[in-house]
Amino acid sequence: MGTPHFAVPTLDALITSEHELALVVTNPDRPAGRGRKLRPPPVKVAAQAAGLPLLQPDGVDDPALVETLRSIEPDAFVVVAFSILPASLLAIPRLGSINLHPSLLPAYRGAAPIVWALFGGERQTGITTFLLNERVDGGDILLQETVDIDDDETAGELEQRLSILGAQTVVRTCDGLEAGTLTPSPQPCRSPSRAPKLNKADGRLDWAQSTLFVRNRIRGANPMPGAFTEWDGRILKIHRVQVGEGQGRPGEVIAVEQGITVAT
Repeated sequence: MGTPHFAVPTLDALITSEHELALVVTNPDRPAGRGRKLRPPPVKVAAQAAGLPLLQPDGVDDPALVETLRSIEPDAFVVVAFSILPASLLAIPRLGSINLHPSLLPAYRGAAPIVWALFGGERQTGITTFLLNERVDGGDILLQETVDIDDDETAGELEQRLSILGAQTVVRTCDGLEAGTLTPSPQPCRSPSRAPKLNKADGRLDWAQSTLFVRNRIRGANPMPGAFTEWDGRILKIHRVQVGEGQGRPGEVIAVEQGITVAT
């Protein structure tokens, strides 16, 4: 079960593994672009290319979805960047529902963990596979892998790395559960950090903040929601940043020879 590009490497890895994929579940096609034409989700494209059976329910509470999944009698669900599953679905698979989350849980529970990790200036992050339960991102941990975050790495670049590492880890998780060699562990008893859904305002730059804060905001907002500022009555989108030398008031443009230099 999955929808965006982040989920495709996991699907590809499972296809080439020794595990049998009985069904791929993804979201319906959605209008996109200026013409608002229906666009299939990336997981659908990958599943169709592999000739896999596919289902696109209107929602996870669709009775037809529940009946179809029950009839398959699956050993496990693998869920990557999909909807929150209700109890009626969680009760179906024999070994449980495996979720891939791009953070070291309980850090950065929520919809946008990669972006918020960069916003927070983290030097390390990782991926977690865990068993889904009724608590959002709160289930028992199966496997975790840690990665260092490069100084100039953007959210998009980090997401690509984590999607590949996550795909490999999901296969190892399925292997361990099937063999009975993997024991779930409760998440550490510390206060979880949150990674809520993003909106456009999260990309607005505040030049009164520190240089490091602004730099991390630009890295984290690339590609979405996109870092921006207002200058001379216009909205400027900022994709990359370098820290340099200079003097000026916070937000003052002090040079425009090679890019735009702004004081913080």
